[in-house]
Amino acid sequence: DVIYVGTKPIMTYVSATLTQLSTRDVVTIKARGKKITQAVDVSQMIVKRMDSVGYFVSDVRISSDSLTSQDGKQRNVSNMEIDISKH
Repeated sequence: DVIYVGTKPIMTYVSATLTQLSTRDVVTIKARGKKITQAVDVSQMIVKRMDSVGYFVSDVRISSDSLTSQDGKQRNVSNMEIDISKH
């Protein structure tokens, strides 16, 4: 019930999320860093294009993690979780 957004094409995540939603009430789309924009795109494609089914964004959570990069510096990486539910 969690879809992690990475480097694959957006439609891969849209179809994976729709597959999960066929059997579950809530599916969470997770992304971090530069992939957050793709996660938002995935959620909007589902909500806007599947209007007749009645999917909606039930919750959005944002946070950040402090990670050590390869050059030894501390960096903050943003995280986003988007919950998609069915009416």
